[in-house]
Amino acid sequence: MTDEHELLARRFEADRVHLRGVAYRMLGSAAEADDAVQEAWLRLSRERDLEVANLTGWLTTVVSRVCLDMLRSRESRREDSFDITPIEIPNHANAQRSPAEEVVLAESVGLALLVVLNSLAPAERLAFVLHDMFAMPFDEIAPIVGKSPAAARQLASRARRRVRGEEPRFDGDVAEQRRVVDAFVAALSAGDFAGLIAILDPNFVMRADAFVGKAGTATEVHGAETWARGAVRYGQMVRFAQPALIDGTVGLVVAPHGKLDRVLVFTIDEGKVASIVLIADPDRLRELTIDIISRHERLSER
Repeated sequence: MTDEHELLARRFEADRVHLRGVAYRMLGSAAEADDAVQEAWLRLSRERDLEVANLTGWLTTVVSRVCLDMLRSRESRREDSFDITPIEIPNHANAQRSPAEEVVLAESVGLALLVVLNSLAPAERLAFVLHDMFAMPFDEIAPIVGKSPAAARQLASRARRRVRGEEPRFDGDVAEQRRVVDAFVAALSAGDFAGLIAILDPNFVMRADAFVGKAGTATEVHGAETWARGAVRYGQMVRFAQPALIDGTVGLVVAPHGKLDRVLVFTIDEGKVASIVLIADPDRLRELTIDIISRHERLSER
């Protein structure tokens, strides 16, 4: 082993307890936490000419991504049981804590984490743990979960409310956006061309993903009147629509017979709908974080 490799190994060992603490809080399993940390070491050891100013931050990001993959895999297998064997949890606030007290602390953290694991989606868990427990900024959390900093903040906020047993509260901006979306739905369901034009920005743009395009539908339409003429013919579809927050952004979910079929994500500017993005790709739908506004419940394709 080269001197450089030995130095890297020593630096990794200095962070091992921290990394196990991060992984344990995310996974609730001592064995899985060790696996995640070991995977981080394997990835680090394969790096060549690694130059990072903050190796601890780099390793935390790697462990977080590994944990996110493990959580998603666990969710897909619908596993219901977790190993809650305590592990060493760093506690910088009280370095004199006795070993017995450390065990009690680890057990309490594990039990609290089980509540989180049982109530949150993987991305919510990760945002909550990294921000609320390890003070990682949302700018750094965002690329790990594949979302914007604002959406990552929303994930953590929603997770925090659920862990505390609180119902979501929607702020004034969302209430105003909901008003606009309701007016959009009302006009579309009534086949009210004039009413629809009144709620759309003149330069309105509708964009749809490639999955919609496979059915022969245009994937991009420009202009309020152009889009509205075609849309009013299919207004009956909105009876299956429900206002929702989609990755923290106001929109509609369309779920005939309770099965998620597609979502419409709105951009609203000065009381007008400036654009809508239509997502129907099942793989993309599975990645979205959706909160039904009126019922405060999650709608999932799974």
